[in-house]
Amino acid sequence: MIEEQKLINIEIKDLLSYAENLCKSGLRLVQVGCTKLPDCLELNYSFDKNYHFTNLKVKLTDLDIEIPSISSIYWCAFLYENEIHDLFGVRFKDIALDYKGNFYRTSIKRGFNPQNEQP
Repeated sequence: MIEEQKLINIEIKDLLSYAENLCKSGLRLVQVGCTKLPDCLELNYSFDKNYHFTNLKVKLTDLDIEIPSISSIYWCAFLYENEIHDLFGVRFKDIALDYKGNFYRTSIKRGFNPQNEQP
């Protein structure tokens, strides 16, 4: 049996308020992931309390838009945000500990960034 999980599609502007409410409700941050889709990047924030998952999904269609960092709410988020920045080129605003593109050493900067793809 697979447990049902909450999946909430949100706008970028609502990310901090959702994260704050989940933190106040006692949910822990499990992971922040990023996936490249044909028309956008999708960020998925997963939270848990008593083995019940809540996921926030944010679609990013413009890589020039900054995503507000949730590291002021969930300190450990700075790891995920730096990773996503280095691999996908997503820009986060106000990361608690910003490695400024030097979190990972890769042969190709922002290797999963759609703008790096050759036609």
